[in-house]
Amino acid sequence: MNSIISFIIVLGLLIFVHEFGHFLFAKLFKVKVLKFSLGFGPKLIGRTYGDTEYLVSAFPLGGYVKMLGENPNEEVPEEEGQNSFSTRPVWQRFIIVAGGPSFNLLFSVVLFFLIFWISGMPHPVDNAKVGGVSKESPAEAAGLQQDDIIVAINDQPTNTWDDISEFIRKSGGDPVIFKVKRGDEILELTGQPEEQDIKNIFGEVVGQRLMIGISRTDEVRYEKISFISALGAGFQQTWTFIYLTIMAVVKIIQKVVPASEIGGPIYIAQIAGKQLEAGWLNLFYFMGLLSVNLGILNLFPIPILDGGHLFFYTLEGIRRKPLSLRAQEICQQIGLFLLGSLMLFIFYNDLVRLFSGG
Repeated sequence: MNSIISFIIVLGLLIFVHEFGHFLFAKLFKVKVLKFSLGFGPKLIGRTYGDTEYLVSAFPLGGYVKMLGENPNEEVPEEEGQNSFSTRPVWQRFIIVAGGPSFNLLFSVVLFFLIFWISGMPHPVDNAKVGGVSKESPAEAAGLQQDDIIVAINDQPTNTWDDISEFIRKSGGDPVIFKVKRGDEILELTGQPEEQDIKNIFGEVVGQRLMIGISRTDEVRYEKISFISALGAGFQQTWTFIYLTIMAVVKIIQKVVPASEIGGPIYIAQIAGKQLEAGWLNLFYFMGLLSVNLGILNLFPIPILDGGHLFFYTLEGIRRKPLSLRAQEICQQIGLFLLGSLMLFIFYNDLVRLFSGG
């Protein structure tokens, strides 16, 4: 139930924000908006206010804003010509289409700003407590356990995680003696450091160093920060996720990250449910990450997506005339095929992950 509720909240808000970006700029440039829909397919709920019908449709995996004259083949009554999307200068059409992804990125900034302003800036707790022990590692062989506090290595006191890393690195690969506090006991355990690969966030090996096979705790402390600092942190966090999203796509193309890691609606629902169980702030943080993903991926120059339209408008601005309708139709068909194939693949990944318990 948590997964369903959180999925509706997350996807509903992100779709609304995206479509509202298109809607707002269309209204700003006096383009007539015929429909504003959350979801696709048959209408579930609909109300008309002014020129626009506001809908909630049956299939929640998206939404749309339908504007007068949006379709190049559409016949627009002469008296409505001044309200048509197609009669707007190319720069205005560009801004209207870019409004959706831009609002997703702006929404991420707002979410992260609120998280940091309300809860404070998180900082890792720097202590000598073991957060985890890798399977079949020297640490496991030595008898180290999660929640052990390493008080000394080779009789050298360890107060921070950097102390532990430094002493293991300086061991030269020789056995080291850990003095460990476990509950009320003080134990002495001997471990043999070994050269292990250092991997980045994408799983690429970026070097080697002597390690024992333990990880630090994920405990954090929160420091209250000012309004301006929280706003700056919101922009910084959004920029970090923009970079990671782009790099993740690059790494998938390079086959560094396996395509099986790509997730869709079912995977999103599962993660959203877990984040909701962990607390509303965790859910909002996940929503901010997802909003960045939605914004950036929509900007990719693939026909059907906003980025495809923006690519056409850029060409139109350079050439001083639009591409032929036939060329646009062919590109749209190719884009529809690519997007449909990708959605089927993602849905397959979700089902494999779901039934394999991954």
